[in-house]
Amino acid sequence: MASKSYDMIVIGAGPGGYVSAIRGAQLGLKVAIVEREHLGGICLNWGCIPTKALLRSAEVFHLMERAKDFGLSAEKFGYDLDAVVKRSRGVAQQLASGVGHLLKKNKVDVVMGTAKLAGKGKVSVKTDKGTEELTAKNIVLATGARARNLPGLEADGKRVWSYKHALNPPHEPKKLLVIGSGAIGIEFASFFNTLGAETTVVEVMDRVLPVEDEEISKFAKKQFEKQGMTIREKTTVTKLDRKADKVIATLDKGGKTETLEVDTVISAVGIVGNVEDLGLEEAGVKVDRTHVVTDEYCRTGVDGLYAIGDIAGAPWLAHKASHEGVMVAELIAGKHAHPVKPGSIAGCTYCQPQVASVGMTEAKAKEAGYDIKVGRFPFIGNGKAIALGESEGLVKTVFDAKTGELLGAHMVGAEVTELIQGYVVGRQLETTEEDLMNTVFPHPTLSEMMHESVLDAYGRAIHF
Repeated sequence: MASKSYDMIVIGAGPGGYVSAIRGAQLGLKVAIVEREHLGGICLNWGCIPTKALLRSAEVFHLMERAKDFGLSAEKFGYDLDAVVKRSRGVAQQLASGVGHLLKKNKVDVVMGTAKLAGKGKVSVKTDKGTEELTAKNIVLATGARARNLPGLEADGKRVWSYKHALNPPHEPKKLLVIGSGAIGIEFASFFNTLGAETTVVEVMDRVLPVEDEEISKFAKKQFEKQGMTIREKTTVTKLDRKADKVIATLDKGGKTETLEVDTVISAVGIVGNVEDLGLEEAGVKVDRTHVVTDEYCRTGVDGLYAIGDIAGAPWLAHKASHEGVMVAELIAGKHAHPVKPGSIAGCTYCQPQVASVGMTEAKAKEAGYDIKVGRFPFIGNGKAIALGESEGLVKTVFDAKTGELLGAHMVGAEVTELIQGYVVGRQLETTEEDLMNTVFPHPTLSEMMHESVLDAYGRAIHF
């Protein structure tokens, strides 16, 4: 079969791959994208989007439980987990279909199949109809990642789940153990806990949400416990004894062991890159701990071969992957590309309460040798937060005392995943404290807390 020739081939149609393909096509490149399963990748089908649909249902249910707080009456309300999941899957399907439309609109050739590098500038794709040979001067690896399985803690889809099983659960958990308190673990813990499951979260590090600022982690932990969660820090799960209708987990903390009986376990202990069977070793690509090694422009060191998104390592975020995809397409098209700045990429966790951050934590800033100023403003001091019935939260900012540079911003509370972008823009524009102080924030809004936190760092907070 004669090979098809392109300017750019993208392997993987997740948020990094499909965005890169579209941007390449916009710039006049002839582009093909290869996907082995679902357009939209894990993010749209089994990650970011369907989990947010589930969490929205839980949020509405939680508000119904608080109806009296708002002068309302809600009786005999409940939930149908199957219907909640069905809505979530529908949202995912809608967006995945949209990706197909966007690729077609931009004249990107879509090849459904499993791709492998087959020599310089060559990609072999196994499809339902056989094998297709594609060639291009530039190839972009965007194969993403999958859930990490630890020995003895492997998901089986019955009583021990990965995130995929939790998104389409075979049964409703009544007594749940979540292993890992990163974004994935805490979001599922928050969802099932809100629906009434007796939820225990086990974290091997010394605090939940360990990548967040310590003050934010402690605040979030108090809220989780207030909601009925049990949080076990500095604890490992060493064994899962699986029965037909339950799991007996062995927990270890500092050498002291105990058992916990639950009906469901969700394992959320990180991810590994999809680097297998791609022909990377033969191509001379360096792989470190299941991730492709790249420079700041996502170049692998092999001429014409790039890697973006989760396969290229942390931070494992869809928006980072998309930005890298755009950057690589522009680089290939001969444009002036802007490399991703990891310190200006926001992290968002959609639990209750939400958590969001960008840049350095207070501890990291001190560790880096900065003389810092730290500002804090609580939700209880904000009129809009009180009016919304969401007075539990905190906005924290970290500045370089010498230059006024915004080093980091950290938030916990209602809608902070929407607020954080203001600080992201500030860091991108190299904003100083003076710029933020002189910005007029609309009233009444939650965003006023962002202003007050900056003012507080310099002893000028007005409302607290």
